[in-house]
Amino acid sequence: MKLLASFVLAALAACARSQTTLTGQYTCATSGNYELCQDQWGTANGVGSQNSTLVSTSGNTISWTTTYTWANNENDVKTFANVLQTTYQGITLSTITSAPTSWTWEYESSSSGLRADVAYDIWFGSAAGDAGSSTSTYEIMIWLSGEGGIQPVGSESTSGISLAGYTWNLWAGENTNWETYSFVSASGNINDFSGDLTDFFNYLYDNEGVSDSQILQAIQTGTEAFTGTATLNVESFSVSVET
Repeated sequence: MKLLASFVLAALAACARSQTTLTGQYTCATSGNYELCQDQWGTANGVGSQNSTLVSTSGNTISWTTTYTWANNENDVKTFANVLQTTYQGITLSTITSAPTSWTWEYESSSSGLRADVAYDIWFGSAAGDAGSSTSTYEIMIWLSGEGGIQPVGSESTSGISLAGYTWNLWAGENTNWETYSFVSASGNINDFSGDLTDFFNYLYDNEGVSDSQILQAIQTGTEAFTGTATLNVESFSVSVET
């Protein structure tokens, strides 16, 4: 029993040591197939703070948390704490046969009137390159949550779309150099999501004129914080791309 207890304590200590907490404005940490980044790109429009912790990775699964508090300019995003899947960039969309994903998350705490989303942020481009760059053509968001009455870029174009076992409303609009399409859950918060991202891609090919000759630039997932205080716990997230 003493030997077992020592082993458990050693395992817990190793797990604790593996955690990395980020406090800088644009700091990142890489583990396994993922990179966790603070990405506090909009902090000039507010006051507050944020930290994010990479808890663990196992195989193709990551767990992480972020805690933040932001105030002022309630319609402006302050940060996008997120993870980037680092192994699938540069793939032509027409060659993707499936992209299974799962995401289990919860707010461990949140303030009254929190304004934030929890969303996939996927980038297509005319060439391989950085997400949100001059080579980006489309930004595809999948909102599993939107708190406080926030809205995506543009305006709602289609409602009642059935994909991946849920109902979505599609928003579309121009954003910098690219077109943004946002699938917003019409079913309330989806805290335990699993599906195939190609369902969303195929909808855009068939209904919005998006070409499957585009290049996959990035698959990111995270939370855009507008105003309020919250701790978001991502118990597990995974995504794969099959060709």
